Amino acid sequence: MPAFRDFNFKLLVIEKLMYEDETLTPAFSIDECLRAKGIEDAQLYAFDNDLAYTVLDESRAYFEALEISEELLATVDTLLIDGGHQVYYECSPVWDGEDDLFDVGSLDDLDLLPNLRLISGAQDCGLGAPFKEEILTARGIASD
Repeated sequence: MPAFRDFNFKLLVIEKLMYEDETLTPAFSIDECLRAKGIEDAQLYAFDNDLAYTVLDESRAYFEALEISEELLATVDTLLIDGGHQVYYECSPVWDGEDDLFDVGSLDDLDLLPNLRLISGAQDCGLGAPFKEEILTARGIASD
């Protein structure tokens, strides 16, 4: 199975496959995961344990260990950068988008997406260096 180097880039791919296309199943739910541990409210849990603006350990462990086949990765032709992604809630239930918690640090994982042709939101996301137009253009990827 292909291995991702940038956790936050992997989250963008998971958002596309798991929560948008629904082809990567089952969909992870932090609410269900915590309920299984006897915790009824993910947001209160995050606040009460000073975890409000971090990726919860349960989520990180699940998503880091999640294997995505080459066949599924080949179906990804677009990625959307948006602070409202479901995967971000599943990682950090009270995250407000006001920090760099989910900023992509590297585009090394583009090699895992052979059919990626568009990254939407890259120009407005404020994510900085990784999404430079010349890097994407050199790989045949448009951005808007």
